Amino acid sequence: MSVIIPATTKLHLNKRETTFLVPLYIIVTVAVISVLISLLFWRSGSLPGTPDWIQGSQVNPGMAYALPGFLVYLGVQSIATTFPFALTLGATRRSFVAGTLLWSVIVSAAMAVALAVLTTLELATNHWFAGFYVFDIHVLGAGDLGRLLPIVFLATLSMLSIGGVFGASWIRFGARGPQMIGIGTALVLIVALIIIIPSGPTILAAFKLWWLAVAAMVAIILSALGTWKLLRTAIVR
Repeated sequence: MSVIIPATTKLHLNKRETTFLVPLYIIVTVAVISVLISLLFWRSGSLPGTPDWIQGSQVNPGMAYALPGFLVYLGVQSIATTFPFALTLGATRRSFVAGTLLWSVIVSAAMAVALAVLTTLELATNHWFAGFYVFDIHVLGAGDLGRLLPIVFLATLSMLSIGGVFGASWIRFGARGPQMIGIGTALVLIVALIIIIPSGPTILAAFKLWWLAVAAMVAIILSALGTWKLLRTAIVR
């Protein structure tokens, strides 16, 4: 087992460009767009460094919009395209799930470190020498690395894990699998919202950031268990 798990992880890591470079391409693209938008506001009369400029720049949600879709896709393909091949190479179903989870942890750590380095560079250069807020934004912890690292790590691991369980459901049930998970998740969320909406203002007033960390951990654990349960009885086509 101790030999097979690293081998399964290495199998995923062979897709180096998709695993590590494509997320960086997306990050760079979002960064360029953010700079262009900042230049647009600058040319329209806004002044870099003013309170309004900083406040407006730090609510930029670009990273939160651009990365999750790809990360979920990456999680889906890590299961759907690799599982049959891994079994032919001798991996067990349990070792495959464990090795995939380890790969997800590695990718999540790499993403967290990459964004931490870029944020550090932004802060060290006084926001790229022009007052442009690209990574020092609220969704990434507003320049606080102590918040950025867990935010990026847990968010990335959540997206990969969720994508993984969708991929596993496709292997187990075909097209019906993702549909059933999607419909079931939507129903649960709708019912939860119906229950908590009357208490919404109270909940928002008491909200703590660690609630999101707990929610991410729950999503990761449930997704990993779901992936294992689905693949344990899946028929390789």
